[in-house]
Amino acid sequence: MTPFRYHRFDSPLGRCGIAWTELGVARFQLPEPDDRRAVASLERRGAVAAEPTAEIASTVRDATRHFGGDLRDFSGVALDLSGVADFARRVYAAARRVPAGRTATYGEIAAEICAPGEARAVGQALGANPIPLIVPCHRVVAASGGIGGFSAPGGALTKTRLLALEGVGLPLSWT
Repeated sequence: MTPFRYHRFDSPLGRCGIAWTELGVARFQLPEPDDRRAVASLERRGAVAAEPTAEIASTVRDATRHFGGDLRDFSGVALDLSGVADFARRVYAAARRVPAGRTATYGEIAAEICAPGEARAVGQALGANPIPLIVPCHRVVAASGGIGGFSAPGGALTKTRLLALEGVGLPLSWT
């Protein structure tokens, strides 16, 4: 197993964390109210504190800018999805194509990956997303026009805040 390294950093939304391997970003920690809890979350997964590589430092700068309102495109960030099932990988790839300022529904993502009728499975995969923001699960919403679920710290409030930061007034489709 490839060792995880992590780095904590401050952003306009609070203290965040990023974990990576030589393959790419493996975890992203949205702001947690308790820094110790966030670090414990990364360390439970075997990550050790380290100085970021040049690529990771660039991603950290982009995340900080994004959270400050200077929206960034994370679609080119290398990911380490070791241990992630194929279905979830396809969901994450489709979610990464939804640009900032737009949303897609769980059903639209299911159709995009040739799995019509699997909106719930899409939601479950996004609920297990280890790399929020970089895999922008916050941009996937309910077909009813509601916000849908969000399993990151802060739940639906964090999802709403991220969407508002990107100028999204629901519903707004990516197509």
